[in-house]
Amino acid sequence: GVYPRWRSCGVWIPDPEEVWKSAELLKDYKPGDKVLQLRLEEGKDLEYCLDPKTKELPPLRNPDILVGENDLTALSYLHEPAVLHNLKVRFIDSKLIYTYCGIVLVAINPYEQLPIYGEDIINAYSGQNMGDMDPHIFAVAEEAYKQMARDERNQSIIVSGESGAGKTVSAKYAMRYFATVSGSASEANVEEKVLASNPIMESIGNAKTTRNDNSSRFGKYIEIGFDKRYRIIGANMRTYLLEKSRVVFQAEEERNYHIFYQLCASAALPEFKTLRLGNADYFHYTKQGGSPVIDGVDDAKEMVNTRQACTLLGISDSYQMGIFRILAGILHLGNVEFASRDSDSCTIPPKHDPLTIFCDLMGVEYEEMAHWLCHRKLATATETYIKPISKLHAINARDALAKHIYANLFNWIVDHVNKALHSTIKQHSFIGVLDIYGFETFEINSFEQFCINYANEKLQQQFNMHVFKLEQEEYMKEQIPWTLIDFYDNQPCINLIEAKMGILDLLDEECKMPKGSDDTWAQKLYNTHLNKCALFEKPRLSNKAFIIKHFADKVEYQCEGFLEKNKDTVYEEQIKVLKSSKFKLLPELFQDEEKVLSPTSATPSGRVPLSRTAVKPAKARPGQTSKEHKKTVGHQNCCSSQIVKVLNLYTPVNEFEERVLVSFIRTIQLRLRDRKDSPQLLMDAKHIFPVTFPFNPSSLALETIQIPASLGLGFISRV
Repeated sequence: GVYPRWRSCGVWIPDPEEVWKSAELLKDYKPGDKVLQLRLEEGKDLEYCLDPKTKELPPLRNPDILVGENDLTALSYLHEPAVLHNLKVRFIDSKLIYTYCGIVLVAINPYEQLPIYGEDIINAYSGQNMGDMDPHIFAVAEEAYKQMARDERNQSIIVSGESGAGKTVSAKYAMRYFATVSGSASEANVEEKVLASNPIMESIGNAKTTRNDNSSRFGKYIEIGFDKRYRIIGANMRTYLLEKSRVVFQAEEERNYHIFYQLCASAALPEFKTLRLGNADYFHYTKQGGSPVIDGVDDAKEMVNTRQACTLLGISDSYQMGIFRILAGILHLGNVEFASRDSDSCTIPPKHDPLTIFCDLMGVEYEEMAHWLCHRKLATATETYIKPISKLHAINARDALAKHIYANLFNWIVDHVNKALHSTIKQHSFIGVLDIYGFETFEINSFEQFCINYANEKLQQQFNMHVFKLEQEEYMKEQIPWTLIDFYDNQPCINLIEAKMGILDLLDEECKMPKGSDDTWAQKLYNTHLNKCALFEKPRLSNKAFIIKHFADKVEYQCEGFLEKNKDTVYEEQIKVLKSSKFKLLPELFQDEEKVLSPTSATPSGRVPLSRTAVKPAKARPGQTSKEHKKTVGHQNCCSSQIVKVLNLYTPVNEFEERVLVSFIRTIQLRLRDRKDSPQLLMDAKHIFPVTFPFNPSSLALETIQIPASLGLGFISRV
C-alpha cells in the first residue's frame, strides 16, 4: 500500500479498548519507513511502529463526506474499521439501525422497540425500489415480493448473525410485511394464522440464554405460499435440530423453554389444578439455571398469548389441555428420584409422589413405569433377559425419556401448525424465510453449539457466495476492470467438519464401535487433524476437548457427551409403556416411530447424506425389537422426502434434467402420499417398484445421458 502524498491523511490503528482508534498522519510515509508519526483525535502524538515482518500499513480512513452513507459499498475503503465506524455513526448520531451492503441488509439490534414498523411504514415501502428508500427490513421484503411477481421465481430471505443479533425479530417483521401487503385470498384471515405461528413456536422453541432473553433454540424455515394474483394463501414450516438437552439441563443464569415457566406461572388457574404444578423453583427441570424470571416478561400473560395463538390455529381446548398435561408430566418426571441398591442397580422410593403424578397425567401404570425406569431389556440371538441399571444410568435414561417426549411433542405441534396453515388453493409461488440460531460460544460448548456453529459456517458460505463470488463473476462477465477481492473462504473449516475423515465422520464411526467413548474419539481427532489442519487445535490443559477456528471466532468444544448426544438413545420398553397410555394424545406422539430404521443405517445430527443412508424396508431383525430406540439425530426426516430432496437440490446440466419441473416433483410427492407400502421403498435400489412418471419425448436418447452417480438414482429405469 502506498499512501497518498499529503499530510492530514486519516488512518485507523488497533486499540485494546475501542478496537480501532482514529489518527492523522503528521509526516509523509516513504517506502521503507519503520515508524509512522501520528496524532490521535484527542491531540496526543504517537509513534506507530509497523510490523517488521508484514510491514503492513494501518487501514486508511474514508473522507468525512462519505461517513454515514446508507450503503457500505459507496465507501472508498471497505475494511473492518470503515464498516464499524460507518455503522456506529449512523446508529449513534441518527438512531439508524439499518444499512445496506449491496444486496445485503445489515441490521443492528437496538435492544428496544423502535417506532419504525407500523402499517403506515409498510405502505410507504410497498411498490418502491430498494435503492429509493432508506434501508429497512421492509425494503428487502418488498424486493423479494416484487421479484417473485415480476420474474415468476420463488424467493428466499436468509437471516443470519450471531446469537442475540435480532434474527427472529427480523424474520417476524418480514413475515408481517408479506401478510400486510399481499392480503389474503380467502376470508379466513390466513395472514393472521401465519403470524400466529410465531408465539406458539417461540413458547416451545425459545429460551433465555446468557446471550439473549429470547434465543431460538431450533432452526426454522417458513415458506409463505401465494396464489396467481400473489395473495397469501398459506404457509409451511420446517424445523431443524431442536436443542433437546435444554429440557433436562440449563447452565447458570439460563432457563428451560418458555412454555414451562408459562405453565408454572399459570398453576393457580382452575383448569390447571389437575396438573399439580408449583412454581418453577420446585421442579428440577426448571430451576437448574437459578434464573426463573426474565426482566420485563410476565410469563402468565405470555401463556394467554400462547393459548390464543393455538386457538387461532384451530388447536382445540382439549388438545391444548393435552399438550399442557404432557408438559406438566415432563416436569414431574424430572423430580423422580432413584436410590442406589448397589453399584449396578437402583430403586425408586415406594409410592413416590412425582412418579405417581407423572403416571396419572400420562395415563400409564405406576408399577410398570417404575420397573422400566430402573431396568432394561437385553436381547441376544437366543434369549431375552432383564437387567437392572445403576442409579447414574437410570437418571440418564429418565432424562433421555423426557427429551424424547418433548421432541415428539414439538414435532406434533409443528405438524398441527402446518396443517392449520395448509392451503387447499393451488400454490403458484412462495417466499421462504430462514431463521436459524446464531453463532454462539459459551463457558462450556458441547454437541449443541457444535451443530449450531456448523450450520452458521454453512450459512456464511452462502453469504460469501452471494456477496463476493457471484458479484465478482458478474464483473468479469461484463469485462469491467476489477481487482479480485481476497475474501475469507470458509470451505476449509466446512471440510474439517463434514469431509471424509472429518469431525462428524469420525464421530459416526466411533458411535458404531462397541467400546467407543468420548475419550477414544478425542484421541482419533488429535491423530487425524492435529498439526495437519491449521483450523484445528488442542487446548494445552485438556485431552478431552478440541478447538475449531470458525469464521466468527475460535471455539473450544468439550468432547464429553458428544457420542451420547449423537446416538440419541432412548429405551424401547419405556416408550412401550407410554404407547399403552389410556390418554389418546400420548400414543399419537409416537406413531411415526413404527418406521424406525435399523441402528446401522442411522446418521447423526440432522444430516441426511444420500450416499450413506441405507434405506432398507423398515423391518426389524429378529431379536432386535426390544433393543434401544437407536435413531440418531439425523434420521428424523428422510424417507419419502429423499427423492424429492434429490430432485430439488440438483442443479440441471442438460436438457433432460432441465425438464425435472416443480410439477414433476409435486407429482412424485402426491404419488408417494397415496401409497400404502412404505414410501422408503422407492429408494431401495434392489427392487424396481411399479411407480411410473410421465416422460416427455426429447431429441436426447435417455441412454446417452450421464446421470451423476452421486444422485443414487441408478434404480430408475425407462419403462
